[in-house]
Amino acid sequence: MCAAGRRWGRRQRALLWAVLLAAWEAAWGQLRYSVPEEMPKGSFVGDVAKDLGLQLPELSDHGFRLIERGKTQYFVLHEKTGHLVTAERIDREQLCERVQQCVLRCELIVEGEMKLYEIEVEITDINDNVPRFRETDRELTMIETDSPGSRFSLGDEHFSLAVQAGPGGDQRPELVLAKALDREEAAFHELVLGRVTAAIRQAEYTVRVPEDVPVGSTLVTVTAVDADEGPNGQLKYSWNKITEKASKKFALDSETAAISLLRSLDFEEGDAYELEVQAQDAGTLFDTAKLTITVTDVNDNAPELTISSALTEISEDAPPGTVVALLHVQDRDSGVNGEVRCSLEGDVPFRLQSSHGSYYRVVTARELDREQVSEYNVTARAADGGSPVLQSSAVLCLRVLDVNDNAPVFAEERYSARVAENNAAGALVLTVRATDADWGQNARVRYRLGEGRVRGAPLSSYVSVQAETGALYALRSLDYEQVRELRLWVLAEDGGAPALSSNVSVLVQIVDENDNAPQVLYPAPAAALGSGSGGAWSGVELAPRWSEPGALVLLPPASGALRGVPVSHFVGIDGVRAFLQSYSHDVSLTADSRKSQLRLSASASCCDTLPARPLPDEPAPLLGDEDPAGGIPVDPTAPSVSSQRGQPPRLSLLCSRFLSPRSEVFFPGSWAGSSSEADGC
Repeated sequence: MCAAGRRWGRRQRALLWAVLLAAWEAAWGQLRYSVPEEMPKGSFVGDVAKDLGLQLPELSDHGFRLIERGKTQYFVLHEKTGHLVTAERIDREQLCERVQQCVLRCELIVEGEMKLYEIEVEITDINDNVPRFRETDRELTMIETDSPGSRFSLGDEHFSLAVQAGPGGDQRPELVLAKALDREEAAFHELVLGRVTAAIRQAEYTVRVPEDVPVGSTLVTVTAVDADEGPNGQLKYSWNKITEKASKKFALDSETAAISLLRSLDFEEGDAYELEVQAQDAGTLFDTAKLTITVTDVNDNAPELTISSALTEISEDAPPGTVVALLHVQDRDSGVNGEVRCSLEGDVPFRLQSSHGSYYRVVTARELDREQVSEYNVTARAADGGSPVLQSSAVLCLRVLDVNDNAPVFAEERYSARVAENNAAGALVLTVRATDADWGQNARVRYRLGEGRVRGAPLSSYVSVQAETGALYALRSLDYEQVRELRLWVLAEDGGAPALSSNVSVLVQIVDENDNAPQVLYPAPAAALGSGSGGAWSGVELAPRWSEPGALVLLPPASGALRGVPVSHFVGIDGVRAFLQSYSHDVSLTADSRKSQLRLSASASCCDTLPARPLPDEPAPLLGDEDPAGGIPVDPTAPSVSSQRGQPPRLSLLCSRFLSPRSEVFFPGSWAGSSSEADGC
């Protein structure tokens, strides 16, 4: 019972190890199958899709390739079933000459996923060859006069003849096995006993030649002697043993025994040849010698670098380590000459990773930026360790796909424009412009107006922005007296998903035009123009203290405050000069309400301003209370303000700031008013 349990435990462990081994090989992308030789074309080898856990739609969608490194394609992968089948009949003896284990290797590459799977198929032997001799007949002749002790060749390398002395002094020949037998190579051996008098001086010859030795070169000369004289001492040389492959590369001179090269050698095709040379005299006597020709490697093969699979485009937000290509490198030389080093040229955001066997993966080393580099031509180079160094290269072309990672950027930090009031509806105010560093739809910029209100109305009722061009238009005629400026935001948004946007501030200033006539606000016309002397009003208060900037003030017509005052005492705006010179009854002066000083002028040279308080050195009488006889000096050359048609002049002034509770107006020069605080017009 215990023994049975132990046997079952061993079986379980063996089964478990077999399962684990298969799982390990599948995990590392390796499969191994076995198929006998001489199977017809299309014969089943293995279910690759099932063994690797691949779904058939996955193979069809991503695409796949089966790669074999030999000159002949022996297998194909069926797309619909995922089965590996033979592409043609396989002859093991032709494919793997003198090789104990015949294994064919191929690689399966799933294109879209950049996955590599190695597949090994062992070709097993079947008994499909009959034994055959290179010579159908061989006849040896012995002469009856041959003396005892003569040596004879058996004509077979697998056997030798040994002579043992018996107890009575007699000698008994024994057949000795000298080399292991191979039934597939020769099922029968016929031995012939022959006498040897011709002798080759060396039983074995060994020659080492480089693979690049010129054709026609003599590699070695076999030397043999014969004790006989005359025709019996003349020797002829021939091949006693040679393969069909070697017979096409080496030639033996039958007279001189010189062995020369017929065809160029290739270390990668064959690194050693074993031959056997026979020397025979004119009779039937001969001797043989073994010849081993060893071919040494020369660095005559450059590395073969191929791009097995590669992407043509990659997104710029691909994470580091993304596989973009699979490279395969192979050098047919051996030793140092076959050692290959791979590298990528230039400062590129990619690096090489060693993969299965002779494969390398090209992966991203850092994040990509399409706005800096939109396309890469990556050169991979492979160099061997020989002297001189041989190398090869391959170029990988990769286009970087855009990701919407850049917001639009305006050409200016802020925009401003001045627009005259009373503009036409639909007038162009200005144009904003933004650019996006992305590409395609991600770089398409559209503009829109930010939300806002002006005097209780939506901003969009005043201005609009053209979505494609960024042109800002006025939707209505603007009035400076109602809106002095418009402050707004314009947004630029790209066409990505999700969209990115930025904004910029825009200031639109409305420029005033002289489009409003003056109006008398205080005192009322009825109070100022009452009957008799009651219509006159005294005092110097020009406007009530609650007056706002822009209100008109009035001097009474009966005050006579401006009578005899030279025009040079006034500085002001355009039109005043002509008005004063015409001695108009109503003098109307207007100015920008935002200025703190009233500027009146009767000539181009006048530049005096109206101060807010009297000059300290010259006390000035109140307006209307001056002495007409000698209070005010009059410039006789300057025009003065006087009345026409018997009516005193009136002067209407525009107040430039709010008045204090008790403000009075002072004029420079000869008259001034008194006040505790002058902060008026």
